[in-house]
Amino acid sequence: MSLDNIIGFDENLPVSYHNDVYSAIDPKPLYASQSYKGKVVLVTGASRGIGQETALQYARAGASLAIVARNEESLNETRDAILSAAPEVAVLTLAADVREAKGAEAAVQKVLERFERLDILIANAGSYPFWAPAVSFFFFLALNKKDPDAWWTSFEVNIRGVFNFIWVHSSALLVGAQLRIPGSSDANISKHAVNRLVEFVTLEYPSVRAFALAPGFVPTRLAAEAQAGDASDTPALAAATMLYLTSGRADWLSGRFYSANWDIAEVERDWKDLIVQKGGLINKLYIPSV
Repeated sequence: MSLDNIIGFDENLPVSYHNDVYSAIDPKPLYASQSYKGKVVLVTGASRGIGQETALQYARAGASLAIVARNEESLNETRDAILSAAPEVAVLTLAADVREAKGAEAAVQKVLERFERLDILIANAGSYPFWAPAVSFFFFLALNKKDPDAWWTSFEVNIRGVFNFIWVHSSALLVGAQLRIPGSSDANISKHAVNRLVEFVTLEYPSVRAFALAPGFVPTRLAAEAQAGDASDTPALAAATMLYLTSGRADWLSGRFYSANWDIAEVERDWKDLIVQKGGLINKLYIPSV
């Protein structure tokens, strides 16, 4: 795919761009201080990739984990990896489909029964069918060529799957996207809607901190299946950014979109005041100035 056909690559803050963990979000101090000890973190899509790495980082920082995915065998592999990295951490595995509201409700109820609390929800499970591998360089998969049921599945996972867990517990950290990629209308529109959902979470629950996080271009299995180009960002970058955002040090970003690639120290130093004053990093209608 030619990058010339993708709209949104220029919609970035002019700050240093990272592909891996950097000093400002280095989670090692959080590990050393066990900053999340006593906290309970639920991670959906935790069987591999970003979700698995996120669960590992929270565990190393002392949190108790509830991990959710459809495949129980893969979940057990994540549990074993967590216990290998942090043997003293409590881990609850929950096989569930995030698209099913009752399943989400049952999962959260089991978390509350086991831990009696839920502090942080990482709604990470997602569907990213960007473009078909068979599509040529010049002819992308158009809307009328994509199976409608497959197109709608992205919304069931990316929107309903997120909402289902917010519905039973109003604490969320969410993944979103701003790119407009030909042939990926389902993935991009559903992720764009998640950004707006985050804004509503903070409006309706002012005490809740919610973030729409773009995790970067990570070489996950989904990216590989989509043949989505050179994915060079590490899962650790997204996970460490989540730890930073939920630590309380970036509450001013609550209700806003944020990219894991952006240098948080530079954003806070050079852009925080302007973003807060002008209502930046949210979805809005662009009105060109005269």
